[in-house]
Amino acid sequence: MRSHHSQRGAVLAVVHEPLGIQAWSPLVFELCGLAPADAEAVAARVAERHRAYDVELDAVPDDVPDGGRFGRCLLRLTPRDPADPGGPLSDELLADLLAPLAADTIAVTGDQRALLAAAVGGQDGPGRYVEQLFWDWAGPLDLGRFVTAWQSVAEREAVLRASFDWAGAARLVLHERAVVEVVRHVQADVGWGELLRQDRARGFELYRPGLLRVSLLDKSPDAAGAGRSSTRLLVTYHRALLDERGARLLVRQFYRSYLAGGVLPGGDRRPDIRDHAQWLTRQDTAGAREFWSTAAPPAGAAVSPGRTGGPPQRHAEGPGRLQRRLGPPGTSRLRSWAAERGAGESSALHVVWALLLYRAAGAEGPLPVAFGVHLSGRDMSLRAAADIPGLLGNPLPLTVTVDPAAPLADLLLRVRDAALDLTPYAWVGGDRIREWSGRAPGSGLTETTVRFDSHPELPDNLRAELAAQGIRVEAPQSAGGDTIPPVTLVAHYDTEGALVLTVLYDRARVTDTDASGLLSQCLRLLRGLPERSEEGFTVGDALRLLGTAEVPRVTAPEPDGSRRALAVLRAGEPEADVVCLVTVPGVTPGAYETLMREHEGPERIVSLSVTGRQVPPDPLRELLGGGRRLTLCGVGPAGPVAHEIARRTAERTGEVPAVVMTGVGGAVESAEALSRALRAVQARSA
Repeated sequence: MRSHHSQRGAVLAVVHEPLGIQAWSPLVFELCGLAPADAEAVAARVAERHRAYDVELDAVPDDVPDGGRFGRCLLRLTPRDPADPGGPLSDELLADLLAPLAADTIAVTGDQRALLAAAVGGQDGPGRYVEQLFWDWAGPLDLGRFVTAWQSVAEREAVLRASFDWAGAARLVLHERAVVEVVRHVQADVGWGELLRQDRARGFELYRPGLLRVSLLDKSPDAAGAGRSSTRLLVTYHRALLDERGARLLVRQFYRSYLAGGVLPGGDRRPDIRDHAQWLTRQDTAGAREFWSTAAPPAGAAVSPGRTGGPPQRHAEGPGRLQRRLGPPGTSRLRSWAAERGAGESSALHVVWALLLYRAAGAEGPLPVAFGVHLSGRDMSLRAAADIPGLLGNPLPLTVTVDPAAPLADLLLRVRDAALDLTPYAWVGGDRIREWSGRAPGSGLTETTVRFDSHPELPDNLRAELAAQGIRVEAPQSAGGDTIPPVTLVAHYDTEGALVLTVLYDRARVTDTDASGLLSQCLRLLRGLPERSEEGFTVGDALRLLGTAEVPRVTAPEPDGSRRALAVLRAGEPEADVVCLVTVPGVTPGAYETLMREHEGPERIVSLSVTGRQVPPDPLRELLGGGRRLTLCGVGPAGPVAHEIARRTAERTGEVPAVVMTGVGGAVESAEALSRALRAVQARSA
């Protein structure tokens, strides 16, 4: 056995053949290339998490054609109760089967699942869903202590030692150790704008821990000021791992570590994302199910921020970002106006957004409108939940009926109450809301999200300790942002107390011009409403404040149907077996190309690309001649699809294809895992 086969963090591979179509049929997996102790660990993990099965592990040593020798173990899962079978291979079972060795996992839920799926399945490059914070550090900076301090934070915070696994059910993988990358630059080598662009474009390999990194850019003496050194700090992280509040909490922990000489005392800080995951499992879903069965947006609700039409900006790619500021006087007037009517300025912002959605729909009478309201998820009955770094909340759909004839004050209160009703359900993800409200899986509930960010302040004692060492730091600022829906509106207060609005938009759906118009109209209403305090001021009166301003346009999304594409990659020898490489969104780029270069064998190799959840009924019949054996291969999320094709083939023809499935990893590691499993299939057939 080669030692690299059982390295911690290596990509695992299994061979599986559906033994029968009955629900009570055993599931048998051949674990490829694992040392006995590692195979036992996999079996123990499956047995612990899937109590519906009896789990048996048998070692089957065998010689492989290349002269090497490796462990072959059969893992058999037999349903304990034929009357209550475990069912077919589930995403949860596959996730536990292929998860990295010696690592704990917790389920990914809600908004985190949606962000992960968008990040790994998108075609927009690694820079999508990457967020950045920056600020200036004036005064002495000990680089060694700086690096050690960040590493100490990683040793205390489980979220910084996490990576993602999406081979089956999406999981966060918690590693024993991860390195926070810290790189120092000087302005002579790279400018600030270029550093921002380069660091965002790098993205992250989400299957590896270390999903936050830090860059330092030393300013020139002229820029820093006479007699004072100055450094700009940049923290780059992935949105699927952290929200902005979580990133700022980690920065605060870094300050504590730096001031303590670079080392935080104690072990893991609790509670953390593990405690949050356990808290989620204890929630009673009955109340949430009852609420969302009626509170979800009804069919026909206005959800778009613009009228359909207008070509997309083909020359622009990725997310757009525009920012405007409502000055301190205007913010104060808005706050007073809302407070006099029993609401806060967040409710005023929600009212304005509801008016814009209503206007875009072109309605004349009462009409329900719906948009997402993003809650941080930290207002929960869990001790010190406010200080947990992670991504805990979700965008929840808020629905309110807009009636032009009704008093605007009534709409303000109804929006306020609707937002308060959402607060107990911040832990509920959109997938559950769709299920409980009878919506089709994957269907959209809203097309916009409004997020009101609350940034944790740096405690006075930390600021004083930094000042005592001659260090002055500014409050972090956001340097970017991304959005899954076509438009996300983000609001926060700056250091002067002004309300800052940022609109994030998808340039494939919304042009820069239309996004600018939408943001301008939002600010126009926020400035105009406090000036109209007379009794009897209606929703229609508020809409007339926009006059003849053009309604923005939003391009309709491209159809997302199920498609397949079949291609022959290698002809193979006459009558040779067929290896089919299944591709779905989220498969590691380059994995199959690497396998094609490195794997030697007589087989014909074909590729099958599938988009959408519908598995093609009979995609490979034209490629199989008499006597050809079929092996279906799936890296990561393609494994379940490959298994489903094999199961349907067995039902239809009685012939059972072998299925090779691997965990998620790099291109080289994934190709090596596939190759090991294919050699195991060859050895079995010989």
